[in-house]
Amino acid sequence: MSESSTIITLLTITVILLSVVIVVMLGVITVLVVRVNRIAKHIESVSNNIAQVTEWFSPVKLISTVVDVFRR
Repeated sequence: MSESSTIITLLTITVILLSVVIVVMLGVITVLVVRVNRIAKHIESVSNNIAQVTEWFSPVKLISTVVDVFRR
């Protein structure tokens, strides 16, 4: 009887340890996903800024802006 209780105790400890490891891994994955999302938002804002800057390098935009300034 003592062998079966030892086996049950060891299996219980193993299940508890695996549960703790799974919960910790889920927490780490959640933190990583949040950080990647934040980085993606920063990259999106940078790419929007670059798109607005390159829009000003368009000859049509430059000429229309200069013409608008002189018309006022």
